[in-house]
Amino acid sequence: MAPYRLPSAADCALGIDFGTGGARALVIDQAGQPLADARLALPQAPDDPRLPGLWREALLDIVARLPLALRRRLRTLAIDGTSSTCLICDRDNRPLLPPLLYHDSRAREEAESLRQTAPPDNVVLSPSSSLAKLLWFSRQPEVAAARYLAHQADWLAAQLHGRPGISDYHNALKLGYDVAEMRYPAWLTALPIAPLLPEVVAPGSDLGPILPQLARDLALPRDCRVRAGTTDSIAAFLASGATRPGDAVTSLGSTLVLKLLSRTRVEAARYGVYSHRLGNLWLPGGASNSGGAVLKAFFSDARLQALSARIDPSKPSMLDYYPLPGPGERFPLNDPALEPRLSPRPADDADFLHGLLEGMARIEARGYRLLEQLGATKVTRVLSAGGGARNTAWAAIRQRHLDVPVTPAPQTEAAYGAAVLAARGEKLLCFRQVSPG
Repeated sequence: MAPYRLPSAADCALGIDFGTGGARALVIDQAGQPLADARLALPQAPDDPRLPGLWREALLDIVARLPLALRRRLRTLAIDGTSSTCLICDRDNRPLLPPLLYHDSRAREEAESLRQTAPPDNVVLSPSSSLAKLLWFSRQPEVAAARYLAHQADWLAAQLHGRPGISDYHNALKLGYDVAEMRYPAWLTALPIAPLLPEVVAPGSDLGPILPQLARDLALPRDCRVRAGTTDSIAAFLASGATRPGDAVTSLGSTLVLKLLSRTRVEAARYGVYSHRLGNLWLPGGASNSGGAVLKAFFSDARLQALSARIDPSKPSMLDYYPLPGPGERFPLNDPALEPRLSPRPADDADFLHGLLEGMARIEARGYRLLEQLGATKVTRVLSAGGGARNTAWAAIRQRHLDVPVTPAPQTEAAYGAAVLAARGEKLLCFRQVSPG
């Protein structure tokens, strides 16, 4: 448990992030300052029917680990979860089958069948989409008792407020929900699985108070409100502080993930590009296979730090690399057979690292140019998240290629974004439409 300070203001907000390998709860005050957090490891147990029960235990446990003085001051909370991790439940919100996790792609036949009904570039055409998984669930005998499809964040929130069958339009995007028209499209409501589709509300919407018994058990105020959540990646974007069209966030983790706040919606399935809705704006993005995984294949963290200190980022590397961990790229190039380009390798490892960082910076810049060419708002600044954000040499190289300010995001944790969503509700998604002056 991290140290905490007792806020002078009475009201606090709680964000809970359920990621791929763990959960984090974080409390903020009215000014958005973090006050305390708690963390738990989560089991990764595909096809285990006990998994939802373990999620629920983790949810209650992680709240109970927060300082009692802060729990008594909580007024709102919100949960984010992994996108397209979902369950099929009965009318009492009891799972009928083990959850299908975000990366589960067993619904290949179902995704292929959707090509007959869904629009060509729709995000549901992936085997890992929520809709493909719902179709897979619908072909199992247990579906006879089914009443709702629930995403991870939906199901966990319903454990607290007691009203199953409600999702948010971030989680529901991969279920086929039309976020431009704010309704399920006619091609989807005509399918036999339509009765299992959840009601969809805006992220941050009020869903009701926490159940009285849970409020007593967890020492929470009886009027603590549960707000509709979001996905883990959107929560991380909300944490970044990006607020204006042209603000972008690059996550420098194992891969390069680009997200850009845009006035216009962008869809390009061939590049894996689609847009989430953020209130009156859009959030298109894409992911390259390049990134930190390539660096870690050659250098330890300590070696990376030492070699980076020897790089002069103002001078371009003469090495023309396309760093990939293996064959295949989707964004900003769409070439499943693209081979990594990592030669020639110079004798000096600092020069080699310089070439790798330069190659990744070119990929990032090319990615944002592609989003702009597809119709997105032009990038005006880039906020950096992930482990690579701490590498100052890489940041300087990236700024030279991007030709816009590049700075670390002040907050990068999804739990922080969920907490801000809990604190501000739907108002958080009302972004400014003007460009920064």
